[in-house]
Amino acid sequence: MSTAVTGRQKRRTKWNLWTAERRRHLQNWILLSPQLILFIALTVVPLFIALPMLFTDIGNFRDTTVHYVGLDNFTQLFRDPRLAAEYRSAVMRTARFAVTNIIMVYVFGLTLALLMYEVGFKGGLFTLIYMPMMISGFALGFVALMLFGKATGIVNQILRELGLLQAPIDIKSARGTALILPILVGWQYAGYNMAIFLSGLLAIPKETVEAAVVDGASYLQRLLRVYFPQMVPTMVIVLTFALMGSFRLFAQLAALGAFAGNEEAQFLSVFLVRYGFSSNKLALALVISIETFLPLMLIAGFLQYVRRRLSYEI
Repeated sequence: MSTAVTGRQKRRTKWNLWTAERRRHLQNWILLSPQLILFIALTVVPLFIALPMLFTDIGNFRDTTVHYVGLDNFTQLFRDPRLAAEYRSAVMRTARFAVTNIIMVYVFGLTLALLMYEVGFKGGLFTLIYMPMMISGFALGFVALMLFGKATGIVNQILRELGLLQAPIDIKSARGTALILPILVGWQYAGYNMAIFLSGLLAIPKETVEAAVVDGASYLQRLLRVYFPQMVPTMVIVLTFALMGSFRLFAQLAALGAFAGNEEAQFLSVFLVRYGFSSNKLALALVISIETFLPLMLIAGFLQYVRRRLSYEI
């Protein structure tokens, strides 16, 4: 009798566990479904719609005279010297910005993460640092114009009144865009990058930090020999996001006059939009974007491979 009861109890327990597991999975899918639906509707579906366009000469979405051109679009970048020169210039501007942007990511994000880690979490401070993420790219671009406009920029006027500046900084000039844009973008995403760096710092075992303190290690020594070596996987993640984000930048560039003569703001994203919509070469712009996307994906995949290897070794 007791054996039969025990068997029924085991089966009931298994059934309850299975039911609870199914309920948990269902809740997860319900919570995930809005974002998943948006991702499929706005990313996956347009991707499949665009695939046939790659092999045509479609100029815009209202083009009714579409012809099949095979692989011509895929070789156009290598056959047209003018197109290749414009593409190289856009890629070089984007690459230069990517380097400075990565530096700003570490200057802002890592510094703030170390500050929060050492001083402690302050709810108001965390919110204040994260707040610039809520600003749109266009708004950030217009803020830059208000601060560093050649004639009416507030920062320019203050620095000239203090005698620290002879000629005003023109945000729309090549030098002004190259210097100011990475700082503003780094400030905007400081909270986002800080959160990622902070997660890496919090994953460091307290015992290793305490042992370093007991051994008399200075703060710089703890950074170089305790914190940073154990944060390498986190740093690789931040590096990947910063690299991809640099090639995605668009709204800030439009606000800085990328479509109004500011050549230094004509990054790859602006080049693709200009070719796809202003020059009515939509299919060619789509193909160039894919030809650029594939090497970036290879770089991102290699960085993730490095991150996993380093994670296992650490």
